[in-house]
Amino acid sequence: MSKHVLFEIGLEELPARFIDQAEKQLYNLTKKWLEENHIQFEKIKTYSTPRRLAVQIHSIADYQTTITEEVRGPQEKIAKDENGEWSKAAIGFTKGQGKNPEDIYMKEVKNTRYIFIEKRIDGKKTEDILPGFADIISSIHFPQTMRWGSDTYRFARPIRWLVALYDNKVIPFEVAHVKTDNVTYGHRFLGDKCILTDPLMYETMLEKNYVIADPFKREKIIVEQIDELAKETGYYISVEKDLLEEVRNLVEYPTAFYGQFEEEYLNLPSETLITSMAEHQRYFPVLTEENGSLLSYFVGVRNGDDKEITNVIRGNEKVLRARLADAAFFYDEDQKHSIDFYLEKLKTVVFQDKIGTIYEKSQNISLITQKICNQLGLDERLTNLAVRAAEICKFDLVTDMVNEFPELQGIMGEKYALHFGEKEEVAKAIKEHYLPVQSNGSLPSTEVGAIVAIADKLDTIIGCISVGLVPTGSQDPYGLRRQAIGILRILLDQKWDLSVESLLNITEDLYDITDEKIKEDIHHFIKNRATYILTEREIEQDVVKSVVTNQVGIFYYTAEKAKLLSQKRNDDSFRPVQEALVRVMNLGKKHQENVIEESLFQTDSEQQLYNTFLSIRDSFSKAETKADAEEALSQLSKLAEPIHTFFEHNMVMAEDERIKRNRLSLVYHLSNLIEQYADMTQIEWKQHQ
Repeated sequence: MSKHVLFEIGLEELPARFIDQAEKQLYNLTKKWLEENHIQFEKIKTYSTPRRLAVQIHSIADYQTTITEEVRGPQEKIAKDENGEWSKAAIGFTKGQGKNPEDIYMKEVKNTRYIFIEKRIDGKKTEDILPGFADIISSIHFPQTMRWGSDTYRFARPIRWLVALYDNKVIPFEVAHVKTDNVTYGHRFLGDKCILTDPLMYETMLEKNYVIADPFKREKIIVEQIDELAKETGYYISVEKDLLEEVRNLVEYPTAFYGQFEEEYLNLPSETLITSMAEHQRYFPVLTEENGSLLSYFVGVRNGDDKEITNVIRGNEKVLRARLADAAFFYDEDQKHSIDFYLEKLKTVVFQDKIGTIYEKSQNISLITQKICNQLGLDERLTNLAVRAAEICKFDLVTDMVNEFPELQGIMGEKYALHFGEKEEVAKAIKEHYLPVQSNGSLPSTEVGAIVAIADKLDTIIGCISVGLVPTGSQDPYGLRRQAIGILRILLDQKWDLSVESLLNITEDLYDITDEKIKEDIHHFIKNRATYILTEREIEQDVVKSVVTNQVGIFYYTAEKAKLLSQKRNDDSFRPVQEALVRVMNLGKKHQENVIEESLFQTDSEQQLYNTFLSIRDSFSKAETKADAEEALSQLSKLAEPIHTFFEHNMVMAEDERIKRNRLSLVYHLSNLIEQYADMTQIEWKQHQ
């Protein structure tokens, strides 16, 4: 008869943002643990709510799988003495493995003979292994942890109970002074204490006690209830995925309801209303089906049943009404001042102690923006718009509205800028310069917004690194990694002919950075983010390394080269070209530049290779200027046949020192040209394997 296992960690309420990742870890750690212990099972199912993380293991084997493994001993020459008998080393090896010399057999490994024995490891009873699950609980990582009482044990929230069942038996172990039992608990207010006698009754037992343990089932219930409300009212209820997942992780037994607020608040910017509802109260906005305009309703989800739901609705309406009243007051007060008033206030707001105020940061962004515009060759109108947007891009940070609703930074900046008479392009750039908000988030849609966004991020990255604030491990308080990825994604999107290094140089000059170590740290940091982006695009690590070894360069062109080389990496027809280019680079990188003297050529193949080099050099440079990856590689490919012929008919390391130096100079110049495209020696060309 199949046996089943249940582990449950009972907790004080977990932050919603911790739950999904913790449940995923629980699944992966459990699966890995069972496999490493050679315990067979049918399937694993995990559960999570704000107060629990749980895992069921279905149809687990009674015993570990008995395994046979091959153990390698010393080489034959060590394992046997001069008489061909087993040496002390061989006898000691077999004894250590619980075997006899009669069990030895020979095998050859990489042209060397070794002695081996075959070792059988009998499986232990699963029941004896299961208490080790305590280590899995301790292995779950959270963004933040805490200690409680006088204990040194750390977890996301205090552990209040532990369930550990092997069929109807309690699996004995202890974590954070909490001993395992067969007792779980239902909903904090509606449920009761539950005694479990069968791991498979877990979900049903909890549901009877007002806990939907399966998060996806809770989510489905929420969506179905919201759909029912939409049908009843005829309105469209906006169910944003991230908010839905958060609400799902805030409740154990969901009941959706809708409430109302005064229509006069619809005069506020819709973003203010949505932020108040979604970000602060976790409500879903209600819209008209015709044009998607906001209505004076909201949908919430209660953690409980529908008993006394009218009182719940009334309480939520009261809370939202107070927040909206504050927002209306702040909105009116903010518009009584001017942008200059807010810029003056920025002088007292410190961005970072070692760097300066936000006002000074705005000045930096303005200077960087001006230089980027100059490099792009923008006309005076666009340049003036970008510089103006940069000068005032942070003014809304000291408005009352953004102080109360930080999520509205940039959004209120756009609205207030329009109110104060700024041009539409400037206002939109104020909003867009924060983009992308997340690594994979939306990018600026305008050129002016993209320029100011890059300028702001460059200033933050280089300013922080210049004073030693380099991200380490998971610590990145200023979000420098995200901002670097943002810069690179914007460059990919805009397809500007600007090298990443030129942008870094602009900002390094602004900060007067002369320390080569700091410059190296900055460039290494950006190069790592470029590597990350290209790897995310499924470009192999070796190909990525080949195109960013020297510099990141014009990033969209670098990405195109990487994509093309990734294709050629597995293309047998490209093999003659690859072999020629790699051979030249392997030799050329070892020598220094010298002048090539045609008068010293002794063979037609030397002259032909030099002529081909001269004939493709300009075409290659034009293709590089146009960022045409295919054409540039096509021009380099024309060198392949002359290179093969050259090496076939010439001894590069000639006895005549002048001939040798001249041939090395030719190879060096070829290598240097190829390296402008990519370091081909870094690529693991698959056709060789």
